[in-house]
Formats: sequence, structure tokens, C-alpha cells
Amino acid sequence: MSNISDFNMASNAETDREHEVQLGLLRALCVAAGENRDADTVGEILDRLVSYSEAHFASEELLMRLKSYDDYEDHVEDHLQMMDTLRGIAASHAAGDPALIAGRATELLGFIGHHIATRDRRFADYVRNGL
Repeated sequence: MSNISDFNMASNAETDREHEVQLGLLRALCVAAGENRDADTVGEILDRLVSYSEAHFASEELLMRLKSYDDYEDHVEDHLQMMDTLRGIAASHAAGDPALIAGRATELLGFIGHHIATRDRRFADYVRNGL
């Protein structure tokens, strides 16, 4: 990469790919839970989703800190709320209570979609404009 704008464009493209992976895992969870798939399948998807989300949010938060992003606290609060929900879904699954998993996962899919379209888009614009 030849200059900082190349870095910014690459980081935005990478973040977009990470969002697609995260959304794909969440959609897979919605389908698996909605179809009452076996506990091992649902658990594997949940484990991957939780681990991936933790890594994605950590890298995004690091970039926000490096860029001195002014909306850092509110953005991170969304991440914390999402992780609390994911961990709650995982705890329900571990306790053998699959009844609400599909609904909670669908709600989370909407929340994450909105987060990406608003907070993440604002941060991408902030990075792209070199602020």
C-alpha cells in the first residue's frame, strides 16, 4: 500500500468482509435454530459466532481507538449489548433450553444489521474522510 488512503480503503473492505462472515454465521444460527437442528450443530454455530464476533469487535474497537473516533463509547456499547445477547443465547443452549433461541437470534440479526448500516457506516465514513 502506497499511502494512508490505501490503508483506509483496505480496512473498510476487510471490515465489510468481516461483517458478511458475522452476518452469515448469525443467519446460519437462525436457520439451524428455526429448523430445530440437533444441539451439536446449533452449538457449533454458536461457538463460531461468539468467537468470531469477539475477534471482530476487538479489531474494530482497536481501529476506532487508533483513529480517536468520537463515537467510540456508544459504538462499543452496541458491541457489548450484542455480546451479552450472544452469550445469553449460548447459555440457554447449554442449559438445553432451545425454545427462544431462534427468536432471539432473529432479533439480534436485525440489531446487527441496523448497527452495520448506521454506526459502522458512520465509522467507515469517518475513516474514509481521514478524520
